[in-house]
Amino acid sequence: MGRFILNRMLWVIPTMIAISIVAFAIITLPPGDYVDRYAAVLAAQGDYMDDVRKEQMREQYGLDRPWPVQYVNWISDAVLHGDYGWSFEQERPVSEVIWERLSLTAILSLSTLFFTWIVAIPIGIYSAVRKYSLTDYLFTTLGFVGLALPNFLLALALMYITYLISGEAAGGLLSPQYLDAPWTLGKCVDLLKHIWIPILVLGTAGTASIIRTIRANLLDELRKPYVLTARAKGVPEARALMKYPVRHAMNPFVSGLNDIFVNIISGETIVAIVLGLQTTGPLLYQALRAEDSFLAATLIMFLGILGMIGTLFSDILLAWLDPRIRRQFTRLGKAG
Repeated sequence: MGRFILNRMLWVIPTMIAISIVAFAIITLPPGDYVDRYAAVLAAQGDYMDDVRKEQMREQYGLDRPWPVQYVNWISDAVLHGDYGWSFEQERPVSEVIWERLSLTAILSLSTLFFTWIVAIPIGIYSAVRKYSLTDYLFTTLGFVGLALPNFLLALALMYITYLISGEAAGGLLSPQYLDAPWTLGKCVDLLKHIWIPILVLGTAGTASIIRTIRANLLDELRKPYVLTARAKGVPEARALMKYPVRHAMNPFVSGLNDIFVNIISGETIVAIVLGLQTTGPLLYQALRAEDSFLAATLIMFLGILGMIGTLFSDILLAWLDPRIRRQFTRLGKAG
């Protein structure tokens, strides 16, 4: 299994190269660039930019070169020096812009992930064991509501309720005085005061989906002969349930974790805009609108990295849960 995981990790390098090429090509190949958009904004304000000035600006930012040359320069600086280019819109290095947002995004994403698991897994198991009970019907109804309710609508409702109760606007992850401040105990406390709303909003749909998945899979497992045999031999109900049925029922859920990190980050863009969150979703949206090529390509590349991390995490967790998969991984590793 260790050899198989090592082989999978080695595939990260060519995959990352392919992702970076596609990400950069998607941003730079369409007609127009940041200079054209900037000129259009100036024209709307009554300030005309002539062709000479446009070419000078393109030469300054390195946009006058063919996109393969731009890509090679960008990726080589990123790998060798950690320099991801210049953000035209922010007028700062891309690395400075991204790291400010990535820390808050990581905190929000992991908190939402743990909230989803802590709530959804026990409820899914309970609903399967107590199927067709009043509680099962209640959780099923709540699950359908969670799947059907748009996240941004729930965000607006929670913001309104919070404002009615506290009299303060519930937007953002931090208060204005802590945005550029170093991390202290006061900043952490302020983050905890704000983060519960986005966690609840982002975790609602994911929790509802996981509940339905685990319930359906566990119902199938509980009907299988090995469970009936274990009960007939007098195995305690909790052991008969947790030893194999729950672990096997988790397989489809775990196999779907390969894109959960990407979904949390990319799927929170609309919610982040509504709530005014200082995360990467709105930053990527604005970079795409402004044709801020280096910033947008870097963010898309980081989303690809998260996808690969999620896939590797899913494979390792599947092997830990299911001995059959461990044996399969071992055979594949020896074959490789």
